[in-house]
Amino acid sequence: MLKKGDQAPEFEGTDQNGNPIKSSDYKGKKFVLFFYPKANTPGCTAEACDLRDHEDALKAKGYAIIGVSADSVKRQKNFADKFALKYPLIADEDKKIIEAFGVWGPKKFMGREFDGILRTTFIIDANGIIENVIEKVKTKEHAKQILEL
Repeated sequence: MLKKGDQAPEFEGTDQNGNPIKSSDYKGKKFVLFFYPKANTPGCTAEACDLRDHEDALKAKGYAIIGVSADSVKRQKNFADKFALKYPLIADEDKKIIEAFGVWGPKKFMGREFDGILRTTFIIDANGIIENVIEKVKTKEHAKQILEL
């Protein structure tokens, strides 16, 4: 997994509205890149809605928000529409972005082990350098975690 001080990898994908999203679109801007396991699940919904509810505060600090999961564009669209999420949600079905950021790995859930997306958030500065990495995401107060950095 990438760490604080690393150069963020270049990436591109398609958001919930079918729009292309590239890291180069954010050159000169700070952004929050959050990886979540699956749209419309309780933890991911809590995290996405918390960021939605505090989007103005994050924007006031200069941050754009981008979400990434391995869900399809259709599933991302349903998720965004259902919860009025206005920021882009990238459908990374081939896991290119997920793997570039090193957030695919072993997980444990209800006693079983499997590989999946490790819920992780990268705070990236205007020069594309990773300013911070949040690995222990508190889904219900994630915006607070970011704002307190």
